[in-house]
Amino acid sequence: MVRKGDLPTKICATCGRPFTWRKKWREVWDEVKYCSDRCRAGRPKG
Repeated sequence: MVRKGDLPTKICATCGRPFTWRKKWREVWDEVKYCSDRCRAGRPKG
């Protein structure tokens, strides 16, 4: 059993806040850049 504090984290490319690994991202964790759908929709264009 892995404790929540031991999960990997990343920094969101839009808001700059840290977010932790989620089970639904287990297959694509290397490709995840944004902490939420809201940040992904508000990402800078270009």
